[in-house]
Amino acid sequence: MEGIITGFGGLVGLIFLVVLAILLFGGLRTSMLFTVHTQEMVIVERFGKFLRVAGPGLNMKMPFIDGTTRPISLRIQQLEVNIESKTKDNVFVTVPVAVQYVIKENQVVDAYYRLSNPEAQIRSYVFDTVRSALSGLELDAAFESKDDIARSVENTLSARMQEFGFNIVNTLVQDISPDARVRDSMNSINAAQRDRVAAQSLAEADKIKRVTQAEAEAESKRLQGEGVAAQRKAIAMGIAEQYEMLKRVGIENSAEQLLLMTQYFDTMQDIARNGRSNVLYLPSNPGSVASMGEEVRNAMLQAQAAQDADAQADDDEAHWARQRAEERRRAEAARRAQEAEYQARLAEQEAREQGRAPQGGSAPWGPQD
Repeated sequence: MEGIITGFGGLVGLIFLVVLAILLFGGLRTSMLFTVHTQEMVIVERFGKFLRVAGPGLNMKMPFIDGTTRPISLRIQQLEVNIESKTKDNVFVTVPVAVQYVIKENQVVDAYYRLSNPEAQIRSYVFDTVRSALSGLELDAAFESKDDIARSVENTLSARMQEFGFNIVNTLVQDISPDARVRDSMNSINAAQRDRVAAQSLAEADKIKRVTQAEAEAESKRLQGEGVAAQRKAIAMGIAEQYEMLKRVGIENSAEQLLLMTQYFDTMQDIARNGRSNVLYLPSNPGSVASMGEEVRNAMLQAQAAQDADAQADDDEAHWARQRAEERRRAEAARRAQEAEYQARLAEQEAREQGRAPQGGSAPWGPQD
């Protein structure tokens, strides 16, 4: 009997040890020990009343008495809010706003207990601030004032949410999106403006091109005119030099005909060499060619006859000149003889007058007694 009692007592002790082990390493352990991750905080409550704030690591609490809240993150969090509002010119736009906030360690209690739904309250402040800002701006001004709207939201949230334990790090207005039809209209307006600017640029470029081309053509024509003038001057000087050379060799009256014939043949040669046409119109019958040669021969004969006539005229003129000179010489000799005779008579008369004048004696050439 005693053996049965002793065996029963050992069995009860074993069962107690097993239950104690289960409580220690099972539900009791989980109710006494808890772990908090880095950048997180946990609030410990005793019978629903705030007790303390547990930091990162292994923490203990009284089982069945103390409770813990959900982990409160200390990292920077982002809340995205999509706001639909109307601008001053009655255009409905959608404005996505991103609010970045953080909870500091010394503000964990306020952040957990003072606001029941902090994200909803942040959204309310963002809605109110953005709609107030957009109501006084037109659509184009709203695009330009995007940063100003973001700063206004940030200042408002920072002043309101800091007392509740939420610190606003940054507020970003990501975009301002009007209705699709409004976007299409704005794109059409921008496209028209760009087309107008492009047309103006093209017109200005074409104007510059035309002006430059006109200036180049004017300069080309000026240089071409100077070249033609210089060419004509050189031709005239060459003709003058040829004319003077012909005069020096004795061909004076027929020089013009020779020069004209020379220019005629030079022109025909230049046309044959540099002309773009493959056809050159010349006299077709032999008689015309013969008449051309006859004209050249007649021109040469006329030039020679004119030269001979000039030479004969020069000889006649020289003969008459010699005769006129001989007559002038004879007239001059006769005039000098008359003058000498006249002087001799004057001298003789003076001598006679002196011989008759009484001078106290007789002249040596007078009559002797």
